[in-house]
Amino acid sequence: MILSGSEIRAQLGANIRIEPFNDDQLNPNSYNLRLHDELLVYEEIVLDMKRANRFRRITIPQEGLLLQPSQLYLGRTMEYTETRNLVPMLEGRSSIGRLGLFVHVTAGFGDVGFCGYWTLEMFAVQPVRIYAGVQVCQVFYHTVEGAVTEYRNGKYQHNRDIQPSLLYRELAARDERQLQLKFEAQQSDADVHAES
Repeated sequence: MILSGSEIRAQLGANIRIEPFNDDQLNPNSYNLRLHDELLVYEEIVLDMKRANRFRRITIPQEGLLLQPSQLYLGRTMEYTETRNLVPMLEGRSSIGRLGLFVHVTAGFGDVGFCGYWTLEMFAVQPVRIYAGVQVCQVFYHTVEGAVTEYRNGKYQHNRDIQPSLLYRELAARDERQLQLKFEAQQSDADVHAES
């Protein structure tokens, strides 16, 4: 079930933390989040999943910033959120979508226990001018059934800034585990041969 706006307000300080919180951003069953004034843009022509890709920062000026199609922009919310015992989910606002601006390419699903700012993967269908402080997306909350295991030590937990992809850390750890397993298997084979 999705929490109503009044229930979101009632859960503040308990299972939900939104800072800063403004009643004007509360909807019937969601809460609008605003766009921070900084964006990240990758500098690589080809992005590589197995390494940290170079990026540069862009500040959105007061007169707005023109986003170009075929370019991924990483932004973040102005609001910091924490969620306990609920599943937070992020969606772009329909008014933003009707301008052809995708606010999250794929990552709208949050984890129980997530604490931090939401990184926005922004992509424009056609040139569109954006402004800092605009309510670009909305967070809403699902209840959870069953035992809850909170997201605690994930690579994006407790972030304080825009987060580029950190998949390379996950892949490096996986490769390290595979090497360790291969080494252990070789050692085990060597021990078997030594005994025979």
